[in-house]
Amino acid sequence: MAVRLDLNISLDGVAMPTGQSPENPMGEDWGRLVEHYAATRTFQERVLHDSSGRGTTGVDDRYAAAYFEGIGAEIMGAGMFGLHAFSDDPEWRGWWGDEPPFGVPVLVLTHEKRAPIDFANGTRFEFLTASPGEALGRARDLAGGDDVRVGGGAGVARAFLAARLVDRLHVAIAPVVLGRGVRLWEDLRDLDRDYAVTSEVAESGVLHVTFAR
Repeated sequence: MAVRLDLNISLDGVAMPTGQSPENPMGEDWGRLVEHYAATRTFQERVLHDSSGRGTTGVDDRYAAAYFEGIGAEIMGAGMFGLHAFSDDPEWRGWWGDEPPFGVPVLVLTHEKRAPIDFANGTRFEFLTASPGEALGRARDLAGGDDVRVGGGAGVARAFLAARLVDRLHVAIAPVVLGRGVRLWEDLRDLDRDYAVTSEVAESGVLHVTFAR
């Protein structure tokens, strides 16, 4: 059972752009970070439920498909679920509609008390206040021997990396410079020494870097 983390970042290491608003809840430059991922066939099928076959099928799609493979449980922050934008809406069920692309239990780290939400496709959101280690213990109990994915956002990702709890980190580095936002690598000096590091360039120009224990 491995702990995995996949992130999209800019050339200057920004994992969460600034300029969040109701129109751009993930930041005004978020689309520039994930453009390659959103263009893949896997994203079209798994997230948008488009089975027409459209979407890219190259290196980016291979990493997108791997993102979903072998996962038994997920951990994410309140922002990734959308509580930063919809904290006053008790009916908020996440960004993904009635078919979230997880199909496994998802632990949402938050100080808000909310009842679990169950979906027909096997996705179940549970809300809890916990440290990275505590959350990981609960996720492993739910994963049934499969891998646990730390989904993000940037703050949660940095906390798990700082605690040295991640076995496999994959970053897709988009060829854009944002200049501002939450940077992934701050205070993570020498993180690479814990891993074997490999890289691969996609047709889109995105650099996929993998850190594996």
